Amino acid sequence: MSADTRLEELGVSGLGGVDEPAFSGLAERHRRELHVHCYRMLGSFEDAEDTVQETFLRAWRRRETFEGRSTFRAWLYRIATNACLDLLAKHRPEPATGGEVLWLQPYPDRLLDELPAGEADEPETVAVARETIELAYLVAVQHLAPRPRAVLILRDVLGWPAQGVAELLGDSVNSVNSALQRARAGMREHLPAERQDWTGGEQDAATRELVRRYTDASVATDVDGLAALLRDDVRCSMPPTPGLYVGREAVVNDWVESGFEGMKGLRAVLTSVNRQPAVAFYLWRKREGAYLPLTIDVLRVTAGAITEIVTFHDDQFPRLGLPERLQADGTE
Repeated sequence: MSADTRLEELGVSGLGGVDEPAFSGLAERHRRELHVHCYRMLGSFEDAEDTVQETFLRAWRRRETFEGRSTFRAWLYRIATNACLDLLAKHRPEPATGGEVLWLQPYPDRLLDELPAGEADEPETVAVARETIELAYLVAVQHLAPRPRAVLILRDVLGWPAQGVAELLGDSVNSVNSALQRARAGMREHLPAERQDWTGGEQDAATRELVRRYTDASVATDVDGLAALLRDDVRCSMPPTPGLYVGREAVVNDWVESGFEGMKGLRAVLTSVNRQPAVAFYLWRKREGAYLPLTIDVLRVTAGAITEIVTFHDDQFPRLGLPERLQADGTE
C-alpha cells in the first residue's frame, strides 16, 4: 500500500487533519529512497541522514501546505531537494574540484536493498539505479554546481518531467533544460568515457576471481602482484585524506612510500558497497589479541582490470555492518 493510498483511506485530501503518529508513519515509508536521493546530492551518508531528518521536520511543520496537487512522495522529494540545496549553500558553497571528493562516504548495499522495487523489473531502471549509486557517479556529480546537480538527479535519475523540476526549483522550463545540458556536459568530463567502464550489474565469475587475487595480494603485501591487476590509468583516493593518484606508477609509488610492503598481519573480509566489490582489511593488534579494522577498499573493475580504488578509514566499518574485530583464527 502506498503512502498516497493511505492518505485516501484517512479521508483527507491534505495533511492538516493528520496527527503526528499517522504523519510519521506516512513519511517513514519513503525514508530510504529519500536518504539515497540526499546521498546522491551530498555525497555524504551522514549529511544525508541529517537532511532526511530535516526534511521530515519541515514536512510536519508545513503539512497544511500539502493540497494534494502532487503525490505525497513528490511533495517530500521537493522538500528534501531544497533541504539539500540549503545545506550545500551553507556548508559547501563550491563544488568539488580536481577529481576527488574529500567528504565522500560509502553506502552499504544492505541498506540499498531496502529501496522500494518500483519498476525494478525493467532492465534500464535497474541499470540507472546501479550506475547512479556507484562511487564514480557520486564523485562526478559532486563536481557540479548545486542547482544543475539537482536538475540532473531529478531528471536523469528520478525521471521527473522538466515542468515538475521547474516548479520545484522556482525556475522556468527553459532554465531547467539549460541546466540539464550543462550538468550532462560536466558529468562527461568526470565519468568514464563509456558506460561499460562502470562495474554495473551483478559481479561475474571473472570479477570475483580478480577481487580474490587482489585480496590475496593485499594480505601478502605483494606490491608487484597488486600492480599486475591495475589498469594503466587506475585512480586511487582515500577520502577524507587529500590526494588523488592517477596511473599505475603513481599508485604503486604511493604504496611503496607509505611502507605498505612492511605491513604484516593483515586479514580481509569481502563485502560490497555502492553496488561495487569491496574488501575490508583488518590489522593484527597484539595488545588486543585480535585483528582490528584498518581500511576498506572499494573497487571499480573494467574488462578484467582494476580501474579505481577508493579507500575509506576504519570509522566506516560499523555503518557497513562489518565485524568490529576478527579473532586470531580469522573468525568474528
